[in-house]
Amino acid sequence: MSTAHINPPTMNSSAGGATGLEVLEMGAARIRVDDKRIINCRADLNQLVPFKYKWAWQKYLDACANHWMPNEINMSADIALWKDPNGLTEDERMIIERNLGFFSTADSLVANNLVLAVYRHITNPECRQYLLRQAFEEALHTHAYQHVIESLGMDETKIFNMYREVPAVAHKAAWSLKYTQSLGDPNFETGTPENDRRLLRDLIAFYVIFEGIFFYVGFTQILSMGRRNKMTGTAEQLQYILRDESMHLNFGIDVINQIKIENPHLWSEDFKQEAIDMIRSGVDMEYAYSVDTMPRGILGMNSEMFKEYLQFIANRRCVQIGLPQQYPGATNPFPWMSEIMDLNKEKNFFETRVTEYQTGGALSWDDEE
Repeated sequence: MSTAHINPPTMNSSAGGATGLEVLEMGAARIRVDDKRIINCRADLNQLVPFKYKWAWQKYLDACANHWMPNEINMSADIALWKDPNGLTEDERMIIERNLGFFSTADSLVANNLVLAVYRHITNPECRQYLLRQAFEEALHTHAYQHVIESLGMDETKIFNMYREVPAVAHKAAWSLKYTQSLGDPNFETGTPENDRRLLRDLIAFYVIFEGIFFYVGFTQILSMGRRNKMTGTAEQLQYILRDESMHLNFGIDVINQIKIENPHLWSEDFKQEAIDMIRSGVDMEYAYSVDTMPRGILGMNSEMFKEYLQFIANRRCVQIGLPQQYPGATNPFPWMSEIMDLNKEKNFFETRVTEYQTGGALSWDDEE
């Protein structure tokens, strides 16, 4: 009896082999670990194992272990404080509104970019497994911001249009869209040095700058309010969001570095300088955002402290992807944030710590000793 062949309709014949379904042949050779690549892989993407990038699978498992839902967090104290005309200063209210305006649309942009663009070009099944989990977490984050906005009775139209109407918010969104449009272009395919370098550039913009720099002023501001027993429910939502984002960032950096290893010709001196320029531009925009959201010093912070903080973060981002530090001597003026930035499974949050969080379970907090 002759060997059977199955030739389904071609779904995508791109150089990247995005579907893995171009030709399925009965009796074809089994997938070997060495056949796998982060981009431009022609191996069958439906075969999850054998793993090549075990770090990607472990990150997926860790993310599943950190599952949470926004409606599990009590917002009653925030509602009472927000409705109290003397509960918060105008500056504190502006911080909450501006950050929710940025976050609520930024995480939607991230989710769309993951689902419509990044997933398509990453041709490795264990990495795609994590990307599916990350996309779900971005949906949770958008849910969390909406939960806060709705709980506090905010003007939803005002908040959700800030990325169109508030310059400091709009500039970050516009900058990010510039680096995601090519990934989402249905005619864009990897497989040439020019397009592979374009993908790598956009991944740096997406993970290192958008997720790794653009969120940190707002996180720090709102978490600082939580440390002062203000807007504690909102701050707790952001604790979990930042836990997720730390994992997203680490995954993205691993992907970027693996692409560099597998495609060393992409990492030219000109490209390195382009990446440095992007990071420095990101720092400038986030500093401008800190001035906009905090024109006067409050909560023991001011915009000049954020300039130092952003330079400190940028130095770390540069080192993480193999670039020289750009701001020698920059230090962290908010050392308590380090406990949240580098989360593994369990980290200290303010004066308490998470001691147990299981899927479907409840939060359990113990006081610090």
